[in-house]
Parts: sequence; C-alpha cells; structure tokens
Amino acid sequence: MTNIVVLAKLVPDLVEELEIAESGTALDMEWLRLIINEFDNHATEQAIILKERSGGEVTVIAPEAEGANEMLYTIAAKGADRLIMLKGDFEDGINNHALARAFAGAAKELKPDLVLTGVQANDDLDGSVGPLVAEYLGMSYVGYISGVSVSGETVVARKEYPGGLIAEMEVTLPAVLGIQAGEEPPRYVAISKVRQMMKTATIDEQEVGDLDASGGAMVQRMYVPEAAERAEMLEGDEEEVAARLVEIFKEAGLV
Repeated sequence: MTNIVVLAKLVPDLVEELEIAESGTALDMEWLRLIINEFDNHATEQAIILKERSGGEVTVIAPEAEGANEMLYTIAAKGADRLIMLKGDFEDGINNHALARAFAGAAKELKPDLVLTGVQANDDLDGSVGPLVAEYLGMSYVGYISGVSVSGETVVARKEYPGGLIAEMEVTLPAVLGIQAGEEPPRYVAISKVRQMMKTATIDEQEVGDLDASGGAMVQRMYVPEAAERAEMLEGDEEEVAARLVEIFKEAGLV
C-alpha cells in the first residue's frame, strides 16, 4: 500500500483585483480571495487516482490560511484519508524556502513513499516548493509530470517536454513529483458532500514553530507597472530599420 502525501496551499485568485499593502512589499491580504493552487489541485487529483487504482493512503498537508479548512474538507470529500493543517505565522505570507521546510518537517514524520505537489504556483518568488522539499527530505525530484503509475518500489512518471514530446521515466521510491496535470481533470464534489465531511472528517493541527526563511528572496518594493512614453516606432525597409537599431544601441553604449 503506497503512502502518498500531497502538499497544497492557497494562492491569490488572479481574477480579483490585486492591491499592494501599505508596506509596499506585499499584497494587501485583507480582502484578497484565496483559492487552491491550480497545480496543487491536479496533484491532489493524481493522488486520489493512484489510491483508487492500486490502493494506498492519501494525506494532504496545507499551511494555515483563510479558507484552508474548506479546502481540506473539499479534498476529503474527493477521497483523501487524512488532513493536516500547519499552524504558524503564515498570515503575512512566507517565502517558499520557509514553506518547504515546514512541509518537509511534517511530511518526514509520515514516512511517505511518494510526495506530490504542484509544479509551481502563481505566487512563487524564490523557486518552486517541490525541489526544495525533495532536498530537505533527501529524495529525488522530477517535475512537470502529467501522469503517474505505481509499480512496486518504483513509479513511472510521464514528463512533458517542449514540442509535444512525452517521456516516461522510472523513478525509485521514495520520491517527490511536481505535478503539472493529473491524468484526469480535478473532480467536482457537491457542496452537500463537503458539508458532510465538515461533520465527520478531522483536521489534525500541527504547530511548526519559527519559520526559517533563509535562502529566499527578499522583496524590497512592489509596485504597479509605471506608464511611460518611451516607445519609438521605426519606419522604413529592413536596412533602414537595422541601421537605426545600430544607432540606438550605440547611443545607449551597448555596442
């Protein structure tokens, strides 16, 4: 029976209008709507498919955030067996190095055979979570996966490459996989089933203590792109345009 751990988090809904906090270094989270990271959603679906196909147990770990309870109960309604919420100083946002250390600390206790997470997220600033978690757990990592099958002590992962190429890679367990797309789209569950899970499922809360953000990027300033009138439309034939480009490069000291 495969012990599968899924790492999931909430990210800003890009459909909403994003505003910068007064600090100038982060988004204003007061009215910001959070949704499950799209790729984490696919990782969850892939884990449940593996469980349904060949047995196993699926544990989902998520950091504390507004809406995290509902996200976890929804995943339980889809078929996850265990829910864990990491409690800590996540309110103002943390970088991926700190998040990966928190994820790895919780996952290590579960001794997973396979760890699945989204290949990236729309709020990544300092690398993807998957490779960092793999490093902290001492496991191998393969990313941009679009299908997984388990065979004994190995998994066969379908990895996408540019140009429509697909490769099948055999990976020895334990391992961390960055999921780009599950074999099937994330399933829909009725609200009534989610509400039922709110009454029957249990979310285990785990304190993570101090969050170590070392190694990550430090944001010094965030701002809306500033409009400027610096565009110059070059007219003429190819030779005239090329000659003007050379002049511009020389004026800028580039050639």
